[in-house]
Formats: sequence, structure tokens, C-alpha cells
Amino acid sequence: MLWMACCGGQAAADDKKWHGPFGGAFSASISAVTDYSFAGISQTNRQPAIQPSFHYRTGSFTNQFDLWAYVGLWGSNIEFPSSGKGIEIDYMTGLKARAFEKRLSVELGYVRYTYPGSPAELQYDYGDFIATLGWDFDIFQINGRIRYSPNSFGNSGMAWNKRVQASVPLPFLSFNENFSFKVYGTLGNQWVDNFMNYGLPSNDYWYWQTGLVMTAYGLDFTVAYTDTSIDYAGCGFTPNCESRVIFGVTKVF
Repeated sequence: MLWMACCGGQAAADDKKWHGPFGGAFSASISAVTDYSFAGISQTNRQPAIQPSFHYRTGSFTNQFDLWAYVGLWGSNIEFPSSGKGIEIDYMTGLKARAFEKRLSVELGYVRYTYPGSPAELQYDYGDFIATLGWDFDIFQINGRIRYSPNSFGNSGMAWNKRVQASVPLPFLSFNENFSFKVYGTLGNQWVDNFMNYGLPSNDYWYWQTGLVMTAYGLDFTVAYTDTSIDYAGCGFTPNCESRVIFGVTKVF
């Protein structure tokens, strides 16, 4: 997925947008991207996607540091070689904390990926347990994330996804207070037990992405380059794992 997008991730919004019950808040977003990339692999046959999301977060459970729970929904159109066009709807919940003047961020969560309308025998639906740890160094931010599934996509058995991400704000590029820029880079590894069910040529592969995000007048504009270590034949003789440039725009409400 694009760095700016959820899901295919999927993390709950941190900022309070609309006041909600129990001291909490709601937020929503809508993204338009030229390709929905999840762990480097196109989920839309390299075609555009529209991705709405909706989140609720509680108020903080403690005065010592910021600790809250969240629930959310995220969706996208998809297109798989095995089943054609469809939709993906993800349900997420978890806990998130920020401490040390919000420099440290910790998240423990769960995401359920569902594909309504897809043939049941393909067993697309699965869940991920997620742990994320990050630190803000002011001049750059870095975080690591681990996803674990006891039975992943397509009944492919146990799966691990490990990813590290760094982002660097570029304040010297800002024209005024309505503009901000940052660059980011990610490197990840996906490992799957029954890799043939998942559609991979081996147990694991690497993926990476780098991009530029411009925030202007409440919109996030992203241009990103992504690629994987999977070749054309290993990707089912499709270009869905090959290098490509993705453009996207996101509005948070």
C-alpha cells in the first residue's frame, strides 16, 4: 500500500476531528491512488483505486501519557487475476500510546481483511496481529512493524511481515504555512508458510518503496516508487510485482 494509505494500513488516525462519545473522537479519510499496492504487490492489476476509511478513538486512559483504543473501517476496490474485480473491506481495532512528549509511539492491534463477493472456496479472508514501535528524532522519524497471521490470504498458513520505515520532513521546501513536504522510505519482507496458496514463487520476498508527500491546503499529495524481489514469472506472469510509480491524493476529514 502507499505509505499515506491505510491498509491494505491500516493504522487508526491520531488527530481528533469530530467529537465522539466517552471523550473520544471520529475521523474519516478518502484516498484516490493510481494503484493499490500492498507489500509491493498490486491489488488492482495496476489500475486506480478509491479508498475510504472511518475511525473512532477513545480519549486517553491515563494522564501520565497518551493511551487510547481505536476501531476503524477501511475499503478499496481490488482486481485479482484469480477472481477478477471486487472489493476489500478491513476491520481494525487496537491500542496506541504516545509518550516522552509524543516522541515514542507504540501500537498493538488486529486487522481483519475481508473480500465480500469473492468465491468462498478461495478463502481470501484472514487476520493480522500487528505490533508497531516508532521514535520521532525531530529531523527524521523511524518505526518498525511486525504483522503475524496464523492463517493468511488464500489459506496459506502462518505468515510474517516485517517492515521498517523512515520519514524526513523537508521544512526548507515550504512556501508558506499551507505547504509542507516530507520524503520517506520503507523496506519489508513477507514470509508465508504455504507460499503457493498465497501466489508466491517461494516462502519469502522483499519489497521496498520511496516517495515524496506534499501537504497543501488540507490535501496530501504523494508520488512513490515501489518494487519487489519477485520477477515476472514468479508473479503469475503478470506485472503486478514489478517496479512502478504510484500517484495518490488523500483528504482527511
